[in-house]
Amino acid sequence: MSHTTSVVISGAGPVGLALACELGLRGIDCMLVEKRDGTISLPRMSAVSSRNMEFCRRWGIAEEVRTAVWPESHAMDFVYLDSLRGRELARNKLPSTAAGRKLAFTPEGGCHCPQIYFDPILARRAAEYASVKLRYGVRLDAFEETADGVSTTLTDMATDKTEFVTGRYLIGCDGPGGIIRERLDINLGELRIVAHSVNIFFRSEALGSFHDKGWARFYRFIDTSGCWAELIPINGRDLWRLTVFDDEALARDPEAALVRMAGAAFPHETLSVMPWERRDVVADSYGGGRVLIAGDAAHQCSPTGGLGMHTGIEEAVNLGWKLAAMIEGWGGPHLVESYAAERRPIALRNVATATRIYGQLRNIPGQDANSATAAKGWLGNLGVFSISEEEKMAYGYPDSPIVQPDDAVAAPGRALPGMRAPHAWLADGRSTLDLFGTGFTLLCFDPDQDGEALVRVAKRDGVPLTAVAIADENIASLYGAALVLVRPDGHIAWRGNAVTDAETIMARCRGLTSVSAPMIPA
Repeated sequence: MSHTTSVVISGAGPVGLALACELGLRGIDCMLVEKRDGTISLPRMSAVSSRNMEFCRRWGIAEEVRTAVWPESHAMDFVYLDSLRGRELARNKLPSTAAGRKLAFTPEGGCHCPQIYFDPILARRAAEYASVKLRYGVRLDAFEETADGVSTTLTDMATDKTEFVTGRYLIGCDGPGGIIRERLDINLGELRIVAHSVNIFFRSEALGSFHDKGWARFYRFIDTSGCWAELIPINGRDLWRLTVFDDEALARDPEAALVRMAGAAFPHETLSVMPWERRDVVADSYGGGRVLIAGDAAHQCSPTGGLGMHTGIEEAVNLGWKLAAMIEGWGGPHLVESYAAERRPIALRNVATATRIYGQLRNIPGQDANSATAAKGWLGNLGVFSISEEEKMAYGYPDSPIVQPDDAVAAPGRALPGMRAPHAWLADGRSTLDLFGTGFTLLCFDPDQDGEALVRVAKRDGVPLTAVAIADENIASLYGAALVLVRPDGHIAWRGNAVTDAETIMARCRGLTSVSAPMIPA
């Protein structure tokens, strides 16, 4: 049996599902294959970052994700304590969803939505797109790249039947043990095992009222050995995950770990105990040609900071519009090459940040009954034990081969070329981020500069581009130029106070010029 599609995606974790949503949003045919049945038994990730929530907003599922499980009345605090029934040493207070937390830099705050709830929401959204075929219980066994596509060999695990699917591109979102990176012979660079951790997933209706600390997003435990574990309420009711940072022995005695965490025995049902390696690694390459990798296939990091899935979904959105451009015929020959050039440096930064935060936690000294003063000294700056949502999205591609550098008169600020286009509320109640769709968006802040030359060149070459006039001085000041060209992924491709060379700008932004070409001033 043989089939054809535009993109074959291997791996239906959150990154593969996000890529399917990005392609489905654009009507691009894709087939997502996953050897598992789609059931998520262990919530490896517990939160969706603000940037990922901005993507959920564009897919129309932000509200569903935000309200999926976490009670709106529960606080989002980070609590540092010696045990649930022991002393509270410090608390980083964060308001509940019901408190209406407003963030100036984004229309979407991060939210608590563990993977057992998040993945099914993504899967349902992906399946709603007519161009997306989502297939569980199907294993990718082999692939071969040709001049104009990729031939894949798949096995239906229920029937053991082999089928062949040909696509224009193959994307490996199949995790750290995925076949695609292995067959491409991509090295994992310097693989570092940061720690040997243990996840204890359990059910307890009693634990929420077993102590006097109230509900929080994280409980981090510090005793005479130092900071040794953290507890996450999975659904804000009866499901919990205790992560032991670096003690494989507790995998053999999870009951001892749970009693140590709680401060006394409590009613519970242990659902699973999973030892795992906390890794610090970024692949030497993200692939090339028509076969690429993303997510955990390309990088692995400590979950401290919530940067793993955050990074992978950013990659899916970065890659999605570029694949669509190639399939629709307006992408240049160097466009897909820019994926690794833009995203691998971000992965290196995020993996290093996750390891640093984990190291800060593990470096908290042991606390005994007489060390409250010392605890206050170590825990006085709680910001070192996490990364803010604004910091997570303060990334960009200023050196990207498809980003046009600033002209001499553009103002400095957050709207530099390559950076995420900043959020601001429009007069009609929308965010500026809501303007960015499946093509380029030209923001016009000066009625005397309408960017007609860019619109004309884009139309001639079949590049989707929408011009939007914004008569708001505050937003104009935020963006720092009369004209700002925003890419389909919401990053700034070019900005200037006049269009001096529309051909050069559009050629660069859609990958017609070589990756190694010198930066050409606007």
